[in-house]
Amino acid sequence: MYDWLGPTMFLGALVILGIGYPVAFSLGATAIVFGIIGVSLGIFDPIIIRAMPSRIFNVMSNYTLLAIPYFIFLGSMLEKSGLAEDLLDTMGILFGPVRGGLAIAVVAVGALLAATTGVVAATVVAMGLISLPIMLRYNYNKELACGVICAAGTLGQIIPPSVVLVVLGDQIGVSVGKLFLGSLIPGLLLAAALAFYCWIVALLKPEMAPALPLSARSISGAALAKRVVQVMIPPLLLIVAVLGSIFFGISTATEAGAVGALGATLLAAANRRLTWKNFVAVCDATMRATTMVLFILIGSTAFALVFRALSGDKFVFDLMANLPGGAWGFLIVSMLIVFFLGFFIDFFEICFIVIPLFVPVAKALGFDLIWFGVLLGANLQTSFLTPPFGFALFYLRGVAPPGITTTDIYRGVVPFIAIQLMIVVVLIFFPQLALYLPAISFGQ
Repeated sequence: MYDWLGPTMFLGALVILGIGYPVAFSLGATAIVFGIIGVSLGIFDPIIIRAMPSRIFNVMSNYTLLAIPYFIFLGSMLEKSGLAEDLLDTMGILFGPVRGGLAIAVVAVGALLAATTGVVAATVVAMGLISLPIMLRYNYNKELACGVICAAGTLGQIIPPSVVLVVLGDQIGVSVGKLFLGSLIPGLLLAAALAFYCWIVALLKPEMAPALPLSARSISGAALAKRVVQVMIPPLLLIVAVLGSIFFGISTATEAGAVGALGATLLAAANRRLTWKNFVAVCDATMRATTMVLFILIGSTAFALVFRALSGDKFVFDLMANLPGGAWGFLIVSMLIVFFLGFFIDFFEICFIVIPLFVPVAKALGFDLIWFGVLLGANLQTSFLTPPFGFALFYLRGVAPPGITTTDIYRGVVPFIAIQLMIVVVLIFFPQLALYLPAISFGQ
Protein backbone atom coordinates (compact mmCIF):
# COMPACT_ATOMS: atom_id res chain seq x y z
CA MET A 1 0.00 0.00 0.00
CA TYR A 2 2.81 2.37 0.89
CA ASP A 3 5.46 0.92 -1.45
CA TRP A 4 5.91 4.33 -3.03
CA LEU A 5 7.40 5.84 0.14
CA GLY A 6 10.84 4.20 -0.29
CA PRO A 7 11.44 5.44 -3.85
CA THR A 8 10.00 8.85 -2.90
CA MET A 9 12.47 9.07 -0.02
CA PHE A 10 15.38 8.29 -2.33
CA LEU A 11 14.28 10.84 -4.93
CA GLY A 12 13.67 13.41 -2.19
CA ALA A 13 17.25 13.02 -0.97
CA LEU A 14 18.59 13.45 -4.52
CA VAL A 15 16.51 16.62 -5.01
CA ILE A 16 17.81 18.16 -1.77
CA LEU A 17 21.38 17.22 -2.73
CA GLY A 18 20.84 18.77 -6.17
CA ILE A 19 19.79 22.04 -4.56
CA GLY A 20 23.22 22.13 -2.94
CA TYR A 21 22.36 21.46 0.69
CA PRO A 22 25.18 19.75 2.70
CA VAL A 23 25.15 16.00 2.13
CA ALA A 24 25.15 14.81 5.75
CA PHE A 25 22.26 17.08 6.70
CA SER A 26 20.33 16.29 3.51
CA LEU A 27 20.41 12.59 4.31
CA GLY A 28 19.72 13.12 8.01
CA ALA A 29 16.80 15.48 7.37
CA THR A 30 15.28 13.11 4.81
CA ALA A 31 15.56 10.27 7.31
CA ILE A 32 13.83 12.31 10.03
CA VAL A 33 10.95 13.45 7.79
CA PHE A 34 10.25 10.01 6.34
CA GLY A 35 10.81 8.37 9.71
CA ILE A 36 8.02 10.52 11.14
CA ILE A 37 5.81 9.69 8.14
CA GLY A 38 6.52 5.95 8.50
CA VAL A 39 5.71 5.92 12.23
CA SER A 40 2.59 8.10 11.76
CA LEU A 41 1.22 5.74 9.09
CA GLY A 42 2.06 2.68 11.18
CA ILE A 43 4.41 1.26 8.53
CA PHE A 44 7.06 0.40 11.12
CA ASP A 45 7.42 0.42 14.89
CA PRO A 46 9.18 3.48 16.38
CA ILE A 47 11.39 1.06 18.33
CA ILE A 48 13.39 0.62 15.11
CA ILE A 49 14.76 4.13 15.59
CA ARG A 50 16.40 2.94 18.80
CA ALA A 51 18.86 0.99 16.66
CA MET A 52 20.33 4.26 15.42
CA PRO A 53 22.80 4.94 18.30
CA SER A 54 24.34 1.48 18.08
CA ARG A 55 24.75 1.87 14.31
CA ILE A 56 26.50 5.22 14.77
CA PHE A 57 28.87 3.69 17.31
CA ASN A 58 29.59 0.90 14.83
CA VAL A 59 30.60 3.57 12.31
CA MET A 60 32.82 5.31 14.85
CA SER A 61 34.58 2.06 15.79
CA ASN A 62 35.04 0.80 12.22
CA TYR A 63 38.71 -0.19 11.96
CA THR A 64 38.74 -0.13 8.14
CA LEU A 65 37.56 3.49 7.98
CA LEU A 66 40.43 4.50 10.26
CA ALA A 67 42.60 4.30 7.12
CA ILE A 68 40.87 7.42 5.72
CA PRO A 69 42.47 10.03 8.04
CA TYR A 70 45.86 8.33 7.64
CA PHE A 71 45.80 8.55 3.84
CA ILE A 72 44.45 12.11 3.90
CA PHE A 73 47.24 13.08 6.32
CA LEU A 74 49.78 11.34 4.06
CA GLY A 75 48.63 13.26 0.99
CA SER A 76 48.47 16.61 2.77
CA MET A 77 51.94 16.16 4.25
CA LEU A 78 53.46 15.25 0.88
CA GLU A 79 51.90 18.36 -0.61
CA LYS A 80 53.91 20.38 1.92
CA SER A 81 57.10 18.35 1.39
CA GLY A 82 57.56 19.59 -2.18
CA LEU A 83 57.56 16.08 -3.66
CA ALA A 84 55.15 17.01 -6.45
CA GLU A 85 57.16 20.09 -7.39
CA ASP A 86 60.45 18.17 -7.55
CA LEU A 87 58.88 15.36 -9.60
CA LEU A 88 57.25 17.72 -12.09
CA ASP A 89 60.42 19.75 -12.62
CA THR A 90 62.57 16.68 -13.17
CA MET A 91 60.11 14.73 -15.33
CA GLY A 92 59.47 17.82 -17.44
CA ILE A 93 63.17 18.04 -18.27
CA LEU A 94 63.42 14.26 -18.82
CA PHE A 95 60.49 14.03 -21.26
CA GLY A 96 60.92 17.54 -22.69
CA PRO A 97 62.78 16.55 -25.90
CA VAL A 98 59.81 14.40 -26.98
CA ARG A 99 56.75 15.88 -28.69
CA GLY A 100 54.02 15.84 -26.10
CA GLY A 101 56.70 15.14 -23.50
CA LEU A 102 55.35 17.61 -20.95
CA ALA A 103 51.88 16.03 -21.13
CA ILE A 104 53.39 12.54 -20.76
CA ALA A 105 55.46 13.82 -17.82
CA VAL A 106 52.27 15.09 -16.15
CA VAL A 107 50.70 11.62 -16.50
CA ALA A 108 53.84 9.94 -15.10
CA VAL A 109 53.94 12.29 -12.13
CA GLY A 110 50.19 11.88 -11.60
CA ALA A 111 50.64 8.08 -11.43
CA LEU A 112 53.55 8.37 -8.98
CA LEU A 113 51.70 10.81 -6.76
CA ALA A 114 48.62 8.59 -6.94
CA ALA A 115 50.64 5.66 -5.61
CA THR A 116 51.97 7.77 -2.75
CA THR A 117 49.13 10.10 -1.77
CA GLY A 118 45.79 9.01 -3.27
CA VAL A 119 44.54 12.60 -2.82
CA VAL A 120 43.15 14.32 -5.93
CA ALA A 121 43.13 17.90 -4.63
CA ALA A 122 46.85 17.95 -3.78
CA THR A 123 47.87 16.46 -7.13
CA VAL A 124 45.69 18.65 -9.37
CA VAL A 125 46.57 21.86 -7.53
CA ALA A 126 50.30 21.09 -7.56
CA MET A 127 50.34 20.23 -11.28
CA GLY A 128 48.06 23.16 -12.11
CA LEU A 129 50.40 25.60 -10.36
CA ILE A 130 53.64 24.16 -11.73
CA SER A 131 52.97 22.47 -15.08
CA LEU A 132 50.15 24.48 -16.63
CA PRO A 133 52.07 27.79 -16.93
CA ILE A 134 55.06 25.93 -18.44
CA MET A 135 52.87 24.09 -20.96
CA LEU A 136 51.18 27.33 -21.99
CA ARG A 137 54.54 29.10 -22.27
CA TYR A 138 55.71 26.53 -24.80
CA ASN A 139 52.50 26.75 -26.86
CA TYR A 140 50.66 23.66 -25.72
CA ASN A 141 47.00 23.57 -26.67
CA LYS A 142 45.00 24.96 -23.73
CA GLU A 143 42.38 22.23 -23.77
CA LEU A 144 44.94 19.42 -23.94
CA ALA A 145 46.97 20.95 -21.11
CA CYS A 146 43.93 21.38 -18.85
CA GLY A 147 42.52 17.96 -19.70
CA VAL A 148 45.70 16.00 -19.02
CA ILE A 149 46.30 17.75 -15.68
CA CYS A 150 42.76 17.02 -14.48
CA ALA A 151 42.85 13.41 -15.72
CA ALA A 152 46.30 12.65 -14.31
CA GLY A 153 45.27 14.19 -11.00
CA THR A 154 42.37 11.76 -10.66
CA LEU A 155 44.58 8.68 -11.03
CA GLY A 156 44.78 8.71 -7.23
CA GLN A 157 41.22 7.36 -7.12
CA ILE A 158 41.99 4.10 -8.92
CA ILE A 159 45.72 3.58 -8.27
CA PRO A 160 46.10 2.47 -4.63
CA PRO A 161 46.26 3.70 -1.94
CA SER A 162 42.96 5.49 -2.50
CA VAL A 163 40.34 6.90 -0.16
CA VAL A 164 37.66 5.89 -2.71
CA LEU A 165 38.81 2.26 -2.55
CA VAL A 166 38.85 2.31 1.27
CA VAL A 167 35.25 3.54 1.34
CA LEU A 168 34.22 1.08 -1.38
CA GLY A 169 35.83 -1.83 0.46
CA ASP A 170 33.86 -0.95 3.59
CA GLN A 171 30.56 -0.49 1.75
CA ILE A 172 30.91 -3.62 -0.38
CA GLY A 173 32.22 -5.73 2.47
CA VAL A 174 35.50 -6.89 0.93
CA SER A 175 39.13 -6.65 2.02
CA VAL A 176 40.57 -3.22 1.24
CA GLY A 177 43.92 -4.92 0.58
CA LYS A 178 42.32 -7.15 -2.05
CA LEU A 179 40.62 -4.13 -3.60
CA PHE A 180 43.97 -2.30 -3.71
CA LEU A 181 45.51 -5.30 -5.46
CA GLY A 182 42.63 -5.58 -7.89
CA SER A 183 42.82 -1.93 -8.90
CA LEU A 184 46.59 -1.80 -9.46
CA ILE A 185 46.68 -3.22 -13.02
CA PRO A 186 43.59 -1.24 -14.19
CA GLY A 187 45.09 1.93 -12.67
CA LEU A 188 48.40 1.48 -14.45
CA LEU A 189 46.53 0.57 -17.64
CA LEU A 190 44.58 3.82 -17.41
CA ALA A 191 47.78 5.82 -16.86
CA ALA A 192 49.32 4.14 -19.92
CA ALA A 193 46.20 4.93 -21.96
CA LEU A 194 46.34 8.61 -20.97
CA ALA A 195 50.04 8.84 -21.90
CA PHE A 196 49.40 7.00 -25.20
CA TYR A 197 46.61 9.45 -26.09
CA CYS A 198 48.93 12.42 -25.45
CA TRP A 199 51.61 10.81 -27.65
CA ILE A 200 49.11 10.17 -30.47
CA VAL A 201 47.85 13.78 -30.31
CA ALA A 202 51.43 15.07 -30.47
CA LEU A 203 52.14 12.74 -33.39
CA LEU A 204 49.07 13.72 -35.43
CA LYS A 205 48.95 17.40 -34.45
CA PRO A 206 52.48 18.49 -33.44
CA GLU A 207 51.38 22.09 -32.93
CA MET A 208 49.16 21.02 -29.99
CA ALA A 209 52.04 19.50 -27.98
CA PRO A 210 55.48 20.67 -29.16
CA ALA A 211 58.81 19.50 -27.72
CA LEU A 212 60.66 21.80 -25.34
CA PRO A 213 63.38 23.93 -26.95
CA LEU A 214 66.98 23.16 -25.96
CA SER A 215 67.16 26.38 -23.95
CA ALA A 216 64.43 25.13 -21.61
CA ARG A 217 66.37 22.02 -20.55
CA SER A 218 68.54 23.25 -17.73
CA ILE A 219 70.45 20.01 -17.08
CA SER A 220 71.28 16.86 -19.03
CA GLY A 221 73.49 13.78 -19.02
CA ALA A 222 74.87 12.53 -15.70
CA ALA A 223 73.43 15.48 -13.77
CA LEU A 224 69.93 14.69 -15.05
CA ALA A 225 70.34 10.98 -14.27
CA LYS A 226 71.45 11.80 -10.72
CA ARG A 227 68.50 14.14 -10.22
CA VAL A 228 66.04 11.54 -11.53
CA VAL A 229 67.36 8.99 -9.04
CA GLN A 230 67.24 11.47 -6.15
CA VAL A 231 63.69 12.52 -6.99
CA MET A 232 62.39 9.00 -7.67
CA ILE A 233 63.77 7.20 -4.61
CA PRO A 234 61.63 8.95 -1.90
CA PRO A 235 58.23 8.22 -3.53
CA LEU A 236 59.30 4.69 -4.46
CA LEU A 237 60.34 3.98 -0.86
CA LEU A 238 57.01 5.32 0.34
CA ILE A 239 55.13 3.19 -2.23
CA VAL A 240 57.02 0.09 -1.04
CA ALA A 241 56.34 0.93 2.60
CA VAL A 242 52.61 1.47 2.07
CA LEU A 243 51.57 -0.82 -0.78
CA GLY A 244 54.24 -3.48 -0.33
CA SER A 245 53.25 -4.07 3.29
CA ILE A 246 49.60 -4.49 2.22
CA PHE A 247 50.27 -6.66 -0.84
CA PHE A 248 52.56 -9.05 1.04
CA GLY A 249 50.19 -9.36 3.98
CA ILE A 250 52.54 -7.68 6.46
CA SER A 251 49.92 -5.13 7.49
CA THR A 252 46.32 -4.12 6.92
CA ALA A 253 45.42 -1.04 4.87
CA THR A 254 44.85 0.89 8.11
CA GLU A 255 48.25 -0.06 9.54
CA ALA A 256 49.94 0.71 6.21
CA GLY A 257 48.22 4.10 6.18
CA ALA A 258 49.74 4.86 9.58
CA VAL A 259 53.17 3.84 8.29
CA GLY A 260 52.66 6.05 5.23
CA ALA A 261 51.64 9.03 7.35
CA LEU A 262 54.82 8.63 9.42
CA GLY A 263 56.91 8.18 6.27
CA ALA A 264 55.47 11.33 4.71
CA THR A 265 56.26 13.27 7.89
CA LEU A 266 59.86 12.03 7.88
CA LEU A 267 60.13 12.90 4.18
CA ALA A 268 58.93 16.44 4.86
CA ALA A 269 61.47 16.69 7.68
CA ALA A 270 64.25 15.42 5.38
CA ASN A 271 63.34 18.17 2.89
CA ARG A 272 63.47 20.71 5.76
CA ARG A 273 59.82 21.62 5.23
CA LEU A 274 58.34 20.21 8.41
CA THR A 275 57.57 23.48 10.14
CA TRP A 276 55.03 23.89 12.93
CA LYS A 277 52.85 25.97 10.58
CA ASN A 278 52.85 23.23 7.93
CA PHE A 279 52.15 20.53 10.51
CA VAL A 280 49.15 22.44 11.89
CA ALA A 281 47.84 23.02 8.33
CA VAL A 282 48.13 19.30 7.53
CA CYS A 283 46.35 18.31 10.76
CA ASP A 284 43.61 20.87 10.09
CA ALA A 285 43.05 19.60 6.52
CA THR A 286 42.96 16.00 7.77
CA MET A 287 40.52 16.80 10.56
CA ARG A 288 38.16 18.72 8.28
CA ALA A 289 38.08 16.02 5.59
CA THR A 290 37.68 13.19 8.11
CA THR A 291 34.91 15.01 9.96
CA MET A 292 33.08 15.55 6.68
CA VAL A 293 33.30 11.84 5.87
CA LEU A 294 32.07 10.80 9.33
CA PHE A 295 29.11 13.20 9.23
CA ILE A 296 28.15 11.86 5.80
CA LEU A 297 28.42 8.34 7.20
CA ILE A 298 26.16 9.19 10.14
CA GLY A 299 23.62 10.83 7.81
CA SER A 300 23.72 7.87 5.42
CA THR A 301 23.33 5.44 8.34
CA ALA A 302 20.13 7.21 9.43
CA PHE A 303 18.94 7.30 5.82
CA ALA A 304 19.61 3.59 5.29
CA LEU A 305 17.82 2.65 8.54
CA VAL A 306 14.59 4.45 7.61
CA PHE A 307 14.88 3.47 3.93
CA ARG A 308 15.01 -0.21 4.87
CA ALA A 309 12.16 0.22 7.35
CA LEU A 310 10.07 1.57 4.45
CA SER A 311 11.08 -1.51 2.38
CA GLY A 312 12.92 0.73 -0.06
CA ASP A 313 15.83 -1.69 -0.28
CA LYS A 314 13.44 -4.50 -1.27
CA PHE A 315 11.94 -2.27 -3.97
CA VAL A 316 15.38 -1.49 -5.41
CA PHE A 317 16.47 -5.14 -5.21
CA ASP A 318 13.37 -6.36 -7.05
CA LEU A 319 13.76 -3.62 -9.66
CA MET A 320 17.48 -4.14 -10.33
CA ALA A 321 17.46 -7.95 -10.13
CA ASN A 322 14.66 -8.26 -12.67
CA LEU A 323 15.96 -5.92 -15.34
CA PRO A 324 15.88 -7.16 -18.95
CA GLY A 325 19.09 -8.95 -19.75
CA GLY A 326 19.64 -10.37 -16.28
CA ALA A 327 23.19 -9.85 -14.99
CA TRP A 328 24.19 -7.81 -18.06
CA GLY A 329 21.15 -5.59 -17.68
CA PHE A 330 21.99 -4.91 -14.01
CA LEU A 331 25.65 -4.26 -14.79
CA ILE A 332 24.89 -1.79 -17.57
CA VAL A 333 22.19 0.07 -15.62
CA SER A 334 24.23 0.24 -12.40
CA MET A 335 27.29 1.58 -14.24
CA LEU A 336 25.16 4.17 -16.08
CA ILE A 337 23.53 5.29 -12.82
CA VAL A 338 26.92 5.75 -11.13
CA PHE A 339 28.29 7.61 -14.17
CA PHE A 340 25.35 10.02 -14.49
CA LEU A 341 25.12 10.67 -10.74
CA GLY A 342 28.79 11.70 -10.96
CA PHE A 343 27.73 14.75 -12.97
CA PHE A 344 25.84 16.13 -9.98
CA ILE A 345 27.05 14.63 -6.69
CA ASP A 346 30.37 13.66 -5.11
CA PHE A 347 31.77 10.13 -4.98
CA PHE A 348 31.20 10.00 -1.20
CA GLU A 349 27.47 10.48 -1.65
CA ILE A 350 27.36 7.84 -4.39
CA CYS A 351 29.31 5.39 -2.21
CA PHE A 352 27.12 5.85 0.84
CA ILE A 353 23.70 6.15 -0.82
CA VAL A 354 23.73 4.11 -4.04
CA ILE A 355 26.41 1.44 -3.69
CA PRO A 356 24.79 -0.31 -0.66
CA LEU A 357 21.67 -0.76 -2.82
CA PHE A 358 23.65 -2.43 -5.61
CA VAL A 359 25.72 -4.84 -3.50
CA PRO A 360 22.90 -7.29 -2.55
CA VAL A 361 21.88 -7.54 -6.21
CA ALA A 362 25.50 -8.10 -7.30
CA LYS A 363 25.82 -10.89 -4.71
CA ALA A 364 22.55 -12.50 -5.80
CA LEU A 365 23.67 -12.45 -9.43
CA GLY A 366 26.97 -14.13 -8.54
CA PHE A 367 29.32 -11.22 -9.31
CA ASP A 368 32.84 -11.30 -7.91
CA LEU A 369 32.73 -8.37 -5.48
CA ILE A 370 36.43 -7.51 -5.92
CA TRP A 371 35.87 -7.11 -9.67
CA PHE A 372 32.62 -5.22 -9.07
CA GLY A 373 34.39 -2.92 -6.60
CA VAL A 374 37.21 -2.16 -9.06
CA LEU A 375 34.62 -1.46 -11.77
CA LEU A 376 32.82 0.96 -9.48
CA GLY A 377 36.10 2.63 -8.52
CA ALA A 378 37.06 3.15 -12.17
CA ASN A 379 33.57 4.51 -12.88
CA LEU A 380 33.54 6.77 -9.81
CA GLN A 381 36.80 8.30 -11.00
CA THR A 382 34.89 9.98 -13.83
CA SER A 383 32.85 11.91 -11.23
CA PHE A 384 35.94 14.08 -10.66
CA LEU A 385 36.00 15.08 -14.36
CA THR A 386 32.36 15.34 -15.40
CA PRO A 387 30.92 18.88 -15.57
CA PRO A 388 29.34 20.75 -13.94
CA PHE A 389 30.45 19.51 -10.49
CA GLY A 390 33.68 17.59 -11.19
CA PHE A 391 35.98 18.44 -8.30
CA ALA A 392 39.18 18.20 -10.37
CA LEU A 393 37.74 20.92 -12.65
CA PHE A 394 37.15 23.19 -9.65
CA TYR A 395 40.65 22.56 -8.27
CA LEU A 396 42.27 23.48 -11.59
CA ARG A 397 39.97 26.46 -12.14
CA GLY A 398 41.10 27.83 -8.76
CA VAL A 399 44.80 27.88 -9.70
CA ALA A 400 44.68 28.31 -13.49
CA PRO A 401 46.28 31.42 -15.10
CA PRO A 402 43.94 34.22 -16.29
CA GLY A 403 44.11 33.08 -19.93
CA ILE A 404 42.38 29.77 -19.10
CA THR A 405 38.58 29.77 -19.22
CA THR A 406 36.14 27.34 -17.65
CA THR A 407 35.17 26.30 -21.18
CA ASP A 408 38.80 25.35 -21.91
CA ILE A 409 38.81 23.06 -18.88
CA TYR A 410 35.40 21.51 -19.60
CA ARG A 411 36.22 20.83 -23.26
CA GLY A 412 39.69 19.59 -22.39
CA VAL A 413 38.50 16.76 -20.12
CA VAL A 414 36.02 15.26 -22.62
CA PRO A 415 38.48 12.91 -24.41
CA PHE A 416 39.94 11.84 -21.06
CA ILE A 417 36.48 10.96 -19.73
CA ALA A 418 36.04 8.82 -22.85
CA ILE A 419 39.36 7.06 -22.10
CA GLN A 420 38.28 6.34 -18.52
CA LEU A 421 34.98 4.89 -19.74
CA MET A 422 36.90 2.79 -22.25
CA ILE A 423 38.90 1.28 -19.36
CA VAL A 424 35.62 0.45 -17.58
CA VAL A 425 34.44 -1.39 -20.71
CA VAL A 426 37.78 -3.26 -20.96
CA LEU A 427 37.42 -4.33 -17.31
CA ILE A 428 33.91 -5.63 -17.97
CA PHE A 429 35.10 -7.87 -20.81
CA PHE A 430 38.44 -8.81 -19.21
CA PRO A 431 37.72 -9.27 -15.48
CA GLN A 432 41.07 -11.02 -14.93
CA LEU A 433 42.74 -7.61 -15.13
CA ALA A 434 41.18 -6.94 -11.72
CA LEU A 435 41.24 -10.50 -10.35
CA TYR A 436 44.73 -11.76 -11.23
CA LEU A 437 46.74 -10.04 -8.47
CA PRO A 438 44.20 -10.74 -5.67
CA ALA A 439 44.24 -14.41 -6.69
CA ILE A 440 48.04 -14.72 -6.28
CA SER A 441 48.48 -12.23 -3.41
CA PHE A 442 50.66 -13.17 -0.47
CA GLY A 443 49.07 -13.25 2.96
CA GLN A 444 45.77 -11.74 1.82
